Amino acid sequence: MCGRFASTNSPEDLVEIFGVEHWDPAETLAPSWNVAPTGSAFAVLERLPRGGPPQPLRQLRVLRWGLVPAWSKSPESAVKMINARAETVHEKPSYRQAFASRRCILPVDGYYEWQTRPGGGSRPQKQPFFVSRTDGGVLALAGLYEFWRDRRHPADHPDAWLVTCSIVTTAAEELLAPIHERMPLFLDPAAWDDWLDPALDDPDALRPLLVPPGPGALQAVPVAAAVGSIRNNGPELTRPLSADELVTTLF
Repeated sequence: MCGRFASTNSPEDLVEIFGVEHWDPAETLAPSWNVAPTGSAFAVLERLPRGGPPQPLRQLRVLRWGLVPAWSKSPESAVKMINARAETVHEKPSYRQAFASRRCILPVDGYYEWQTRPGGGSRPQKQPFFVSRTDGGVLALAGLYEFWRDRRHPADHPDAWLVTCSIVTTAAEELLAPIHERMPLFLDPAAWDDWLDPALDDPDALRPLLVPPGPGALQAVPVAAAVGSIRNNGPELTRPLSADELVTTLF
Protein backbone atom coordinates (compact mmCIF):
# COMPACT_ATOMS: atom_id res chain seq x y z
CA MET A 1 0.00 0.00 0.00
CA CYS A 2 1.01 3.63 0.16
CA GLY A 3 0.05 5.79 3.14
CA ARG A 4 2.67 8.56 3.09
CA PHE A 5 5.08 9.92 0.52
CA ALA A 6 7.62 12.68 -0.09
CA SER A 7 7.23 15.20 -2.90
CA THR A 8 9.87 17.92 -3.15
CA ASN A 9 10.52 18.39 -6.88
CA SER A 10 9.76 21.89 -8.16
CA PRO A 11 6.90 22.26 -10.63
CA GLU A 12 9.36 23.65 -13.16
CA ASP A 13 11.37 20.41 -12.97
CA LEU A 14 8.23 18.28 -13.26
CA VAL A 15 7.11 20.24 -16.32
CA GLU A 16 10.42 19.40 -18.00
CA ILE A 17 10.60 15.76 -16.89
CA PHE A 18 7.08 14.85 -17.99
CA GLY A 19 6.75 17.05 -21.07
CA VAL A 20 3.94 19.10 -19.52
CA GLU A 21 2.27 21.51 -21.94
CA HIS A 22 0.22 23.51 -19.45
CA TRP A 23 0.86 24.55 -15.87
CA ASP A 24 -0.66 27.45 -13.99
CA PRO A 25 2.04 28.98 -11.74
CA ALA A 26 -0.72 30.00 -9.33
CA GLU A 27 -1.36 26.30 -8.70
CA THR A 28 1.72 25.31 -6.73
CA LEU A 29 2.82 23.50 -3.58
CA ALA A 30 5.63 23.78 -1.08
CA PRO A 31 8.02 20.82 -0.88
CA SER A 32 6.79 18.15 1.53
CA TRP A 33 8.58 15.15 3.00
CA ASN A 34 5.42 13.86 4.67
CA VAL A 35 2.34 13.99 2.43
CA ALA A 36 -0.56 12.27 4.20
CA PRO A 37 -4.06 11.23 3.04
CA THR A 38 -6.33 14.18 2.17
CA GLY A 39 -3.21 16.27 1.58
CA SER A 40 -2.46 17.91 -1.77
CA ALA A 41 -0.02 16.60 -4.37
CA PHE A 42 1.15 17.34 -7.88
CA ALA A 43 -0.29 15.14 -10.61
CA VAL A 44 0.42 14.88 -14.33
CA LEU A 45 -2.67 14.24 -16.46
CA GLU A 46 -4.09 14.77 -19.93
CA ARG A 47 -7.44 16.41 -20.70
CA LEU A 48 -9.13 18.17 -23.59
CA PRO A 49 -8.69 21.95 -23.15
CA ARG A 50 -11.80 24.12 -22.96
CA GLY A 51 -12.47 25.86 -26.25
CA GLY A 52 -9.26 24.52 -27.74
CA PRO A 53 -8.38 21.91 -30.37
CA PRO A 54 -9.77 18.38 -29.78
CA GLN A 55 -6.42 17.08 -28.60
CA PRO A 56 -5.58 16.16 -25.00
CA LEU A 57 -3.24 18.60 -23.30
CA ARG A 58 -0.68 17.32 -20.81
CA GLN A 59 -1.08 19.29 -17.61
CA LEU A 60 0.47 19.60 -14.16
CA ARG A 61 -2.28 19.95 -11.57
CA VAL A 62 -2.67 19.95 -7.80
CA LEU A 63 -5.05 17.22 -6.60
CA ARG A 64 -6.25 16.10 -3.19
CA TRP A 65 -5.12 12.61 -2.21
CA GLY A 66 -8.07 10.35 -1.42
CA LEU A 67 -10.49 9.67 -4.25
CA VAL A 68 -14.13 10.77 -3.97
CA PRO A 69 -16.33 9.07 -6.61
CA ALA A 70 -18.53 11.40 -8.63
CA TRP A 71 -21.64 9.68 -7.24
CA SER A 72 -20.59 9.99 -3.59
CA LYS A 73 -22.92 11.98 -1.33
CA SER A 74 -20.02 13.52 0.60
CA PRO A 75 -16.22 13.73 0.42
CA GLU A 76 -15.78 11.94 3.75
CA SER A 77 -14.90 8.63 2.06
CA ALA A 78 -11.66 10.12 0.69
CA VAL A 79 -9.46 9.05 3.59
CA LYS A 80 -10.43 5.40 2.92
CA MET A 81 -9.75 5.55 -0.82
CA ILE A 82 -6.11 6.53 -1.05
CA ASN A 83 -5.17 3.26 -2.79
CA ALA A 84 -6.79 1.26 -5.60
CA ARG A 85 -5.79 -2.38 -6.16
CA ALA A 86 -4.46 -3.08 -9.66
CA GLU A 87 -6.12 -6.50 -9.67
CA THR A 88 -9.65 -5.09 -9.35
CA VAL A 89 -9.41 -1.44 -10.41
CA HIS A 90 -11.16 -2.16 -13.73
CA GLU A 91 -14.29 -3.53 -12.04
CA LYS A 92 -14.76 -1.73 -8.73
CA PRO A 93 -17.57 0.87 -9.00
CA SER A 94 -15.47 3.51 -7.23
CA TYR A 95 -12.59 3.25 -9.69
CA ARG A 96 -13.63 1.72 -13.01
CA GLN A 97 -14.70 4.95 -14.73
CA ALA A 98 -11.56 6.76 -13.61
CA PHE A 99 -9.46 3.78 -14.73
CA ALA A 100 -11.06 3.95 -18.16
CA SER A 101 -10.42 7.63 -18.88
CA ARG A 102 -9.03 9.57 -15.89
CA ARG A 103 -5.57 8.22 -15.18
CA CYS A 104 -2.72 10.33 -13.87
CA ILE A 105 0.84 10.12 -12.62
CA LEU A 106 1.85 11.29 -9.16
CA PRO A 107 5.55 12.20 -9.30
CA VAL A 108 7.15 11.64 -5.89
CA ASP A 109 10.62 11.35 -4.37
CA GLY A 110 9.59 8.09 -2.71
CA TYR A 111 7.06 6.65 -0.29
CA TYR A 112 7.06 5.32 3.27
CA GLU A 113 6.12 1.82 4.36
CA TRP A 114 6.00 0.33 7.85
CA GLN A 115 7.30 -3.14 8.67
CA THR A 116 5.90 -4.85 11.74
CA ARG A 117 8.70 -6.38 13.81
CA PRO A 118 8.82 -8.07 17.21
CA GLY A 119 9.97 -5.64 19.88
CA GLY A 120 11.49 -5.94 23.30
CA GLY A 121 8.11 -5.56 25.02
CA SER A 122 4.77 -7.26 24.62
CA ARG A 123 3.70 -5.15 21.64
CA PRO A 124 5.19 -5.46 18.13
CA GLN A 125 7.00 -2.43 16.78
CA LYS A 126 6.66 -0.83 13.38
CA GLN A 127 9.81 0.28 11.59
CA PRO A 128 9.28 2.82 8.79
CA PHE A 129 11.20 2.51 5.54
CA PHE A 130 11.63 5.05 2.76
CA VAL A 131 11.35 3.50 -0.71
CA SER A 132 12.76 5.38 -3.69
CA ARG A 133 14.39 4.79 -7.06
CA THR A 134 17.94 3.43 -6.91
CA ASP A 135 18.97 5.95 -9.59
CA GLY A 136 17.64 8.89 -7.56
CA GLY A 137 15.07 9.81 -10.20
CA VAL A 138 11.44 10.76 -9.81
CA LEU A 139 9.16 7.86 -8.89
CA ALA A 140 6.16 8.02 -11.23
CA LEU A 141 3.25 6.47 -9.34
CA ALA A 142 0.24 5.33 -11.36
CA GLY A 143 -2.86 7.17 -10.19
CA LEU A 144 -6.53 7.77 -10.94
CA TYR A 145 -8.42 11.03 -10.53
CA GLU A 146 -12.05 12.01 -10.23
CA PHE A 147 -14.28 15.11 -10.10
CA TRP A 148 -16.83 15.55 -7.32
CA ARG A 149 -19.47 18.28 -7.41
CA ASP A 150 -20.14 20.00 -4.10
CA ARG A 151 -23.82 20.96 -4.36
CA ARG A 152 -23.53 23.34 -1.42
CA HIS A 153 -21.93 25.87 -3.77
CA PRO A 154 -23.08 27.34 -7.09
CA ALA A 155 -21.35 26.00 -10.19
CA ASP A 156 -19.13 29.06 -10.59
CA HIS A 157 -17.91 28.99 -6.98
CA PRO A 158 -14.18 28.13 -6.58
CA ASP A 159 -15.10 25.30 -4.20
CA ALA A 160 -17.84 23.85 -6.41
CA TRP A 161 -15.60 21.06 -7.68
CA LEU A 162 -13.25 18.81 -5.74
CA VAL A 163 -10.61 16.95 -7.77
CA THR A 164 -9.20 13.94 -5.96
CA CYS A 165 -6.88 11.06 -6.72
CA SER A 166 -5.92 7.56 -5.65
CA ILE A 167 -2.67 5.60 -6.06
CA VAL A 168 -2.82 2.21 -7.79
CA THR A 169 -1.10 -0.58 -5.84
CA THR A 170 0.14 -4.03 -6.79
CA ALA A 171 1.85 -7.02 -5.18
CA ALA A 172 5.23 -6.08 -3.74
CA GLU A 173 8.38 -7.20 -5.48
CA GLU A 174 10.79 -9.58 -3.73
CA LEU A 175 12.91 -6.86 -2.10
CA LEU A 176 9.90 -5.09 -0.59
CA ALA A 177 7.67 -8.05 0.28
CA PRO A 178 9.29 -8.56 3.74
CA ILE A 179 8.35 -4.96 4.57
CA HIS A 180 4.78 -5.06 3.19
CA GLU A 181 2.93 -7.32 0.76
CA ARG A 182 1.72 -4.37 -1.35
CA MET A 183 3.51 -1.53 -3.14
CA PRO A 184 2.47 1.40 -5.34
CA LEU A 185 2.45 0.67 -9.04
CA PHE A 186 5.16 2.82 -10.60
CA LEU A 187 5.72 3.44 -14.29
CA ASP A 188 8.82 3.66 -16.44
CA PRO A 189 8.89 6.52 -18.99
CA ALA A 190 7.99 4.14 -21.84
CA ALA A 191 4.55 3.63 -20.26
CA TRP A 192 3.77 7.27 -19.45
CA ASP A 193 2.09 8.19 -22.76
CA ASP A 194 -0.28 5.21 -22.81
CA TRP A 195 -1.17 5.55 -19.13
CA LEU A 196 -2.05 9.23 -19.53
CA ASP A 197 -3.91 8.88 -22.86
CA PRO A 198 -7.65 9.38 -22.13
CA ALA A 199 -8.52 7.92 -25.53
CA LEU A 200 -7.13 4.56 -24.43
CA ASP A 201 -10.21 3.31 -22.61
CA ASP A 202 -10.34 -0.42 -23.32
CA PRO A 203 -9.72 -2.30 -20.04
CA ASP A 204 -8.11 -5.20 -21.91
CA ALA A 205 -5.64 -2.82 -23.56
CA LEU A 206 -4.93 -1.09 -20.25
CA ARG A 207 -4.21 -4.17 -18.15
CA PRO A 208 -0.69 -4.70 -19.55
CA LEU A 209 0.14 -1.29 -18.06
CA LEU A 210 -0.69 -2.62 -14.58
CA VAL A 211 2.53 -4.64 -14.50
CA PRO A 212 5.33 -2.79 -12.66
CA PRO A 213 8.86 -2.52 -14.06
CA GLY A 214 11.24 -5.35 -13.26
CA PRO A 215 12.96 -5.68 -9.87
CA GLY A 216 16.05 -3.66 -9.07
CA ALA A 217 14.65 -0.19 -9.73
CA LEU A 218 13.79 0.48 -6.08
CA GLN A 219 15.66 0.68 -2.80
CA ALA A 220 14.32 0.69 0.76
CA VAL A 221 16.13 2.23 3.74
CA PRO A 222 15.01 2.35 7.39
CA VAL A 223 14.18 5.84 8.65
CA ALA A 224 13.23 7.42 11.97
CA ALA A 225 9.80 6.93 13.51
CA ALA A 226 9.21 10.70 13.37
CA VAL A 227 7.56 10.28 9.96
CA GLY A 228 4.62 8.67 11.75
CA SER A 229 3.42 12.10 12.90
CA ILE A 230 2.03 14.43 10.23
CA ARG A 231 3.30 17.34 12.33
CA ASN A 232 6.85 16.42 11.31
CA ASN A 233 8.05 17.56 7.91
CA GLY A 234 11.60 18.00 6.70
CA PRO A 235 14.43 16.29 4.78
CA GLU A 236 15.57 14.52 7.95
CA LEU A 237 12.56 12.19 7.60
CA THR A 238 14.16 10.44 4.61
CA ARG A 239 17.63 10.14 6.17
CA PRO A 240 18.63 6.45 6.48
CA LEU A 241 19.19 5.21 10.01
CA SER A 242 22.64 3.91 10.90
CA ALA A 243 23.01 0.35 12.18
CA ASP A 244 23.32 1.62 15.76
CA GLU A 245 20.24 3.83 15.43
CA LEU A 246 18.22 0.96 13.98
CA VAL A 247 19.07 -1.28 16.92
CA THR A 248 18.04 1.48 19.32
CA THR A 249 14.65 1.90 17.67
CA LEU A 250 13.85 -1.81 17.91
CA PHE A 251 14.88 -2.48 21.52
